[in-house]
Parts: sequence; structure tokens; C-alpha cells
Amino acid sequence: MSDQRSPGVRPGGLTDAPAVLRLLDDATAWLVARGRTGQWGTEAASTDPRRIAQAEAWATGGGLWLATLAERPVGALVVGTATEYVPPATEPELYVNLLVTDRAHAGSGIGGRLLAHAAELARERGLGLLRVDCYAGGDGALVRWYERQGFTATDPFTVERPGRDPWPGQVLVRRLT
Repeated sequence: MSDQRSPGVRPGGLTDAPAVLRLLDDATAWLVARGRTGQWGTEAASTDPRRIAQAEAWATGGGLWLATLAERPVGALVVGTATEYVPPATEPELYVNLLVTDRAHAGSGIGGRLLAHAAELARERGLGLLRVDCYAGGDGALVRWYERQGFTATDPFTVERPGRDPWPGQVLVRRLT
């Protein structure tokens, strides 16, 4: 149980796929309203069959965690293995595949709380490395946000997308003690 100021974190499941899609839709709309369309484009995730299937896979894959306030999902975290487009880790790791928060609660520490939970999960599994990748385009604000959360930028990469602009990414690492 959590109060309105401090999010609780609970495991996600299949019935949480719509909440993940809502969070992605809201974040995309927030980015679009600010002219920041490079990260996730302009279309709602909830109307894209590929993104719907991805949300369902996350919800059934055992790596989904939700931050909640008054039992309403206000953030989503997916942890697991690294995606194929990033350089492989040189040691065992836990990988953050998704981190998205409700923009209505921006600045309230939900993203940081979910990353702290990811670090706890890694430690419980005996892992000393937490990695994530993020959009590195635009003004680099997202990379700087992860650096403020204790991550260090390591490997830049580019995802080629036929018919669309390439997607610039950045891998970041956080050593756990």
C-alpha cells in the first residue's frame, strides 16, 4: 500500500498490458506536444499491432513491474535481457528494457523509484551490473536524466529503420554495490 506521494511497486501481469499501452500513449502525446517526435514517433502505441504485441509479451514475460499510486499504474518497468541492437555486456547483467512514467506525475521520483527497484532485483540475483539504453537524439536530455540516476554512458549505437530516420541510442551502465 502506498500513499499519494510515494509510489508502491508491484509485479505486472497480462491484465496490465493496457496500462502499459496507456502510459506509452500518454508519454508519446507529451513528447509530440513538445515537438520531440524522434524518440517514439507520433502514433499511439495502443493502435500499433507491433506495440500491442510487445506490451502483451512484457506483461506475460515475468519482467514487468508497475509503480502505483492509489492502486493506479503511474509507471512501468520491464527488466530482462538486452535487446539485439545494443552491444553485448561483458559480464552478467540485468537489463532495463522499458521505463515509462505518467507525465501527470513528472518530477515526483517515479522513474527513480522504478530504477531503484531494478537495482534491488539485480542485487537479489547476485548481479553487479544494471544496463539500459535510451534515445540519444534531440538535446540529450534523456541521457542526462539517466546520468543523474547514477548511470554512466558507455556505447552509442544507431538503429537503422527502413523508410524512416535512424534512431540514435545510448547504452548506460550502473555498477551495483
